[in-house]
Amino acid sequence: MNLYAIKAIYLFEMHRTWRTIMQSVISPVLSTSLYFVVFGSAIGGRIPEINGVSYGAFIVPGLIMLSLLTQSISNASFGIYFPKFVGTIYELLSAPVSYVEIVIAYVGAAATKSILLGVIILATASLFVPLRIEHPFVMLLFLVLTAVTFSMFGFIIGIWADGFEKLQLVPLMIITPLTFLGGSFYAVDMLPPFWQTVTLFNPVVYLISGFRWSFFGLSDVHIGTSLAITALFLLACMLILRWIFKTGYRLKS
Repeated sequence: MNLYAIKAIYLFEMHRTWRTIMQSVISPVLSTSLYFVVFGSAIGGRIPEINGVSYGAFIVPGLIMLSLLTQSISNASFGIYFPKFVGTIYELLSAPVSYVEIVIAYVGAAATKSILLGVIILATASLFVPLRIEHPFVMLLFLVLTAVTFSMFGFIIGIWADGFEKLQLVPLMIITPLTFLGGSFYAVDMLPPFWQTVTLFNPVVYLISGFRWSFFGLSDVHIGTSLAITALFLLACMLILRWIFKTGYRLKS
């Protein structure tokens, strides 16, 4: 294992975050804070508690997950796409660095940035609504597992994309709608029976449900199912990346 190479790529990606701190950190935090103000304070004051939890607190896990998913994908996809765009990817591929080390460095950096952002948003949320975390270790597990999984997914998107517009296609057109329809602002059991069934086909439901359970002990699906779905998606991403580096898909052409 070439730890020096991993460290070099990891630190380079982390330094890029501090150079673009307005876009990478401040902007997502401000956007999420607006959700807390509008939904948590203005609208939440008119909505009764959901299963004994105030509405403002109820939406916190969903909003954190929304930022975590989008930022994980964005950080990882841009991190690997930019070397492709400027042509330095060939220097990386010809260096004595394995694809496992490349993935660890880029995905590790993207996941670190997303986790830091999630912690900042959690601290910001505590300024607006009273929060409790009944299962802190499970919360950290979901935070790390989700960040790593979707950073790996973003890495795949960055390799697949052949233009800057495609980097935003999946987060904006797929991930964000799935998150809004995945129980970020409501409990699944509030929906009519038919739409409850339809919602369970949304994979993001399991992420938000498991994450919310770590806060309040409430979930729309069993916590074990949430963890299993996340682990399966992580495994699928790992297998896809193995195939990409084995075949050179969109890397050597």
